[in-house]
Amino acid sequence: MQIGDVIVLERAFTEAEIRSFGHLSGDEGTHHVTPDEQGRLMVHGLLTATLPTKIGGQLNFIARELRFQFLRPVFAGESIRCEVKIVDIEQTEQHTRLAVEWVCRNEQGKDVMTGQARGVVRK
Repeated sequence: MQIGDVIVLERAFTEAEIRSFGHLSGDEGTHHVTPDEQGRLMVHGLLTATLPTKIGGQLNFIARELRFQFLRPVFAGESIRCEVKIVDIEQTEQHTRLAVEWVCRNEQGKDVMTGQARGVVRK
């Protein structure tokens, strides 16, 4: 790992995943259980946030601080591309401290979520 490395993940959430997440989290707001006038079901912001956290899991990253900015809605079936960039690394005896930032974009290339995290990877 080095500063500037970018890890990419792309996926779409299904209606079944949205409903399961709503049940597990208790967030069953109308916009997550009833399709809108265009027949679309809105993905929970924190379900969308699993994209950068999945990349963090691949790195064995233990988050100490997370910050999300939710910029526009995501809907079931919409492909989202998440790019996580390493912006700072510090080696210590016990672990590697990392700072990352990310942007998630929809199929039209519009930002739907951005964020930053700080944490550690144990040696």
